[in-house]
Amino acid sequence: MELGIGQVAERTGMSVHALRLYEREGLMAGPVRRDAGGRRVYTEWDVEWLLYCAKFRASGMPLATIRKFADLVRRGPGTEPERLELLREHQEQVVARIAELNECLDVISDKVRVYGEHVARGSAAGLWSHPAAAAGSPEDPVYGVR
Repeated sequence: MELGIGQVAERTGMSVHALRLYEREGLMAGPVRRDAGGRRVYTEWDVEWLLYCAKFRASGMPLATIRKFADLVRRGPGTEPERLELLREHQEQVVARIAELNECLDVISDKVRVYGEHVARGSAAGLWSHPAAAAGSPEDPVYGVR
C-alpha cells in the first residue's frame, strides 16, 4: 500500500516538514520513492521506521546517531553487530537519564509532600524564605522554595 506524505504525517505524528527533513538529512532507512507526478510515496515499512525514529528522538538520540543507524540499515546484512552496539550505547544513556530523572522526581515529590502538609496545617508562611526577608529586610524577596 502506498501512502502520501500527508497520510504518513498523520500516522506518525510528524509534520510534513519533519518528514522532508528526515529524507534530506539521510535519516530514512531506504529511499523514498516518487510517483509519476514527483510526489513522495511511502510504504508501511517507511511508517514503521519513522515510528522507531520518533521513539529514538523522544529518548534523546541525536539525529547524527539516527543517521548512522539508518546508514547501517541501508548497508544491509553484516552490520548488525554495529547496530547492536549503537543501540546498547543509547540504551545505557537512556537508563542513566531515567535514573537522574527519578532522583529529581524524588526531590520534587518530597517538596510536594512538605508543602502539602504545611498548607493543610496553615503553617506554610516562611517556607524557605530568604534569611534577609525573614529578618524583615524589605529589599530581599521571599523565595518560598523549601
